Parts: sequence; C-alpha cells; structure tokens
Amino acid sequence: MTVTYKGFSTISGSKNFRITDFDLIKQDILNHFNIRKGEKLMRPNFGTIIWNVLYEPFTEDLKAVITQDVKAIAAYDPRVSFDNIIITEYDQGIQIELQLRYVLTNQINTMIVNFNGSTGRMTAQI
Repeated sequence: MTVTYKGFSTISGSKNFRITDFDLIKQDILNHFNIRKGEKLMRPNFGTIIWNVLYEPFTEDLKAVITQDVKAIAAYDPRVSFDNIIITEYDQGIQIELQLRYVLTNQINTMIVNFNGSTGRMTAQI
C-alpha cells in the first residue's frame, strides 16, 4: 500500500499516533473547524465562523453564510473536495454533514460534525 500523505495525531485515542492519507485529511479538516476565525496567530482568515454564530437565530441567511464558510474551508485543502454540504440546527447547536471526496483516489466518505453551544465542544463522526 502506497502512502502519499503522512502525519500524526494525538487525538485518535490509540497508542499509534501515525495517520496517513484520507484519515490525515479528515483530521486536518476537523482541526480547521476547531479553530475560530481570527484565532490563529498571523492567519486571521483561518478557521470557521460557526463558533461565533451558534446562538444566532438559524435563518436561511445564516445558513447561507455558514455554507460559504464551509466552502471556503473546502477550497483551502486541494487534497479533498466537498461533494455535498448539509447544514442543520439541532437542540444545542449546529450540525454539518459533509460528503468528502479524496481527490487522489476518488474515495468518498461522509463526515458529520456537531458544534455544541452548551458545552462549547465539537464532536465528529467520520
């Protein structure tokens, strides 16, 4: 098996911190979503606005703004494309369902990211 991208993550929960290819890309996307826009030093446009709008009324205008933000994050990483983006509100926050396509192999995977306003945490199903 050929490995194109190599990295590591201490979040995975296993003793092997090495992650590669599509798993690495998914972790990079989650890292991007975990940073508030303007929070990263010397990179004011990196991150997401979602953390700042969790308590706003979930209108079609807000949904469009979040969609644009997610598309900007998608454009940031050329290794993957977002084929489908579904944004919904749930009891405690906002949920984003992304259909990811790994450009190199055309592999498709669905990622669900929940931004919880009451806990201030993000959870993901990948």
